[in-house]
This record gives sequence, structure tokens and C-alpha cells, in this order.
Amino acid sequence: MNLNITITGGAGYIGSILTAYLLEKGERVTVVDTYHYNQTTLVEHCHNPKFTLIVGDARDKRVIHEAIEHADIIIPLAAVVGAPASDRDKIGAHSLNYEAVELINKLRMPDQAVLYPTTNSGYGVGQDGIMCDENAPMNPLSLYARDKVAAEKLLLDTGNVITFRLATVFGFSPRMRLDLLVNDFTYRAVHDGFIVLFEHGFKRNYIHVRDVARVFYYGIKGFDVMKNNAYNVGLSNANLSKLELCEKIKEVVPRFVIKTDEYTKDLDQRNYIVSNAKIEATGYRPMYELGSGIIELVKGFRALRNNKFTNV
Repeated sequence: MNLNITITGGAGYIGSILTAYLLEKGERVTVVDTYHYNQTTLVEHCHNPKFTLIVGDARDKRVIHEAIEHADIIIPLAAVVGAPASDRDKIGAHSLNYEAVELINKLRMPDQAVLYPTTNSGYGVGQDGIMCDENAPMNPLSLYARDKVAAEKLLLDTGNVITFRLATVFGFSPRMRLDLLVNDFTYRAVHDGFIVLFEHGFKRNYIHVRDVARVFYYGIKGFDVMKNNAYNVGLSNANLSKLELCEKIKEVVPRFVIKTDEYTKDLDQRNYIVSNAKIEATGYRPMYELGSGIIELVKGFRALRNNKFTNV
């Protein structure tokens, strides 16, 4: 039986991949998106009778009521993503990153399931050498992380939900982003040939955008078993420092020059390593490794030579 799935922000970086993946699986997908970035993603699906596009704002009660009225599954992707973009418009970011989720939660019926992407940046600064699992204390350092953590708590307190604490996402998407760490560093390697790293030992975890789409579908299919839980989603062999990440990129781009600055503080103070054991125990495994993702990015960046693909 095909499901009715509504995705807010479905024309974005993750949403463009997820929408295509769900349609390939035969599901019926309704996307709500403002097309704020003037992207042309999803137009290739307009021939598909199982695809519906609503150009509208995820904060608009009328729009959301229409979009979720017949939904079995709701996936709230619409967001101002990342700390710099959120800080640039704090009121707008809060209204989209928290209040829009609150609106969905108020309007949905008890039997309508939510799969929500939060961020493992909510862990903030972890303890040295200790992996953050889903029971670790949340220590969000930015407005973006605080809003995502608060929205996750709201949904989990309500129930009939799965939340995915996503690692830093990488890889190509029709609505590309260059302000994500792996994408950013690889772009610099290809086009600048060098990078200067601040606080190069700071660590975080990573996940390919196509594995994000896969984990949402995995959660849909296993919802009854997995529901009412948060899950870290990342590559368990990729808890890497910024310097270690650059060294991985240098394996693909040998001319990449890496310099470290021992004195300048990075504005982004996140530093943690993550355990993905909980979701792995359910049987989920990522398909796309960091190394193959870097090769993918290098190939794509040889053709992509501008900076319009960013949130900041």
C-alpha cells in the first residue's frame, strides 16, 4: 500500500534527494516549498501523478492544513539551516526552525506520523574521547541548534514520531550547498588549492545526503518498531577532526595545501564524536563512504565554479 507523504522544504538540499527517492519507491509525495533560493529542483517530477507541489510557506497555517490533511507521514525539512544563516535573521530562523514544527504538531492528527531531522550539533562540546550517544546531554551552542533541540523535544513529548540526529551532511544534490564542511573543504581543494584551518583538532561526524534519504525511508518502513525515539545517523568510521578530513581530501586532490592557524579561534566551537550504535542495532547501515563522497564532489566541482550554492 502506497503512503501519502508530505515534505516541507522538499525542494531543498536534502529534500530534493528525498523526494526523488520516495517517488522511486512508489510513494505519493506532496512537497511544500517557497523556492526561496530560485532553484529549479523537482520540475522533472511534474509528469508523475504521484507528485504534488505546493509553492508556499511552512509557517502558513492554511498551506500546512492543506498539505497534511491526507498525509500518513509528515517530514518537516523546511528550515534555515546552520548557525551563520540563523544568526543573520534570528526571528525568521526561529519562526521556521521551531514555530513551523510547532504548527505541524498542533495541526496533525494523532495517527499522523512525523519523521523529523534534527542535528547532532545539539551535543555542542562533548567530553574528550567519549562518544555522544542518544542519552548524552544536549548542549546546543547556537540559535540553530537550540531551536532544533527544542523542536525535537516537543515532538518526542507528543509521540508518534522518529527523530534523526543527523551528522554533518555531504554530497551532491540538485539544490547544492557549499557551506557544509565536507562540501566546502572539497570545493576549496579543487578551486583554491589551499586552506587555512582554525582549531584543526575539532571533531564531528559525517553522513552522505543519499544515506539521509535512505534512513528516512528506513524509518517509514520500520516506524512501529522505531517510533518515539531519537537516533544518531552518521558514518561510524568518520568521527574526524577538520585536519583529518582535509587529509582525506588531499588523498584525492594531491596538490591541496593544508595550513593550520594555532592562534585564531573558530566561530564554530562544536567539537564532539558520535556513536551511531543505536540505529545500527536496528539493522540500518550507510551505503556511501566519505572517501567515495569526496571523489563524487571533486568530479562535480570541476564543472561548478560559482558560490550561489550556499545558505550564507
